[in-house]
Amino acid sequence: MRNLQITHLEQIDYRSALGLQHRLMEKRSTGEIADQLLLLEHPHTFTLGRTGRLEHLRISAEELSQSGIPLYQTRRGGNITYHGPGQLVGYPIIDLNGCGRDIGRYLRGLEQVLIRSMAMFNLKGEQLRGLTGVWVDGKKIASIGIAVRHWITYHGFSLNIDPDLCFFDKIVPCGLRDREVTSMRQLLGEGRADAEEVRWAVSKSFIEIFCSIGERPLALEECVPGP
Repeated sequence: MRNLQITHLEQIDYRSALGLQHRLMEKRSTGEIADQLLLLEHPHTFTLGRTGRLEHLRISAEELSQSGIPLYQTRRGGNITYHGPGQLVGYPIIDLNGCGRDIGRYLRGLEQVLIRSMAMFNLKGEQLRGLTGVWVDGKKIASIGIAVRHWITYHGFSLNIDPDLCFFDKIVPCGLRDREVTSMRQLLGEGRADAEEVRWAVSKSFIEIFCSIGERPLALEECVPGP
């Protein structure tokens, strides 16, 4: 039986979340724990991925300092992005040794999780050729940036439920100058995308996608979500 533990956390700062991921990775690599999915929210934060460039930060170092928003250099893939209140962040700690060690398939799986979750709210998300993430009418609504160590995944995805989109104006999101950012609230209107409901939609979709991504399909009851 292959188990999946899903943990819903409250708002947690980026550094603490990264430390938690590292501890879980170590436990997963030794088989002490099952695959994990952390769902949480960050306070206002900018992160820069492995291919990121500081020129994609649209404000000066002085303005950044005055804003009080931290900027973290990370080991995840991708460019610069923003995290903050109203955005759902997911950090899967998944052992890809049992999933064919296929990073591309894993990325596409994350996109499908988000597309399936959004469909529960009558939003049609899509994948765009050559780009990572999920889009609605050409606007980016979800970002993905992962890292893998010893075939254990960390970092993950973010879905814009109801963040203040003005913070994306301070960066070139994901290094894409000609792409806009949107949110579920912007598309659906106020009150039509409850954050707790979105969390459970993502949990359900993650189980459906990743409990069948191994060598054989698994029944839903074989995946055990946590509290």
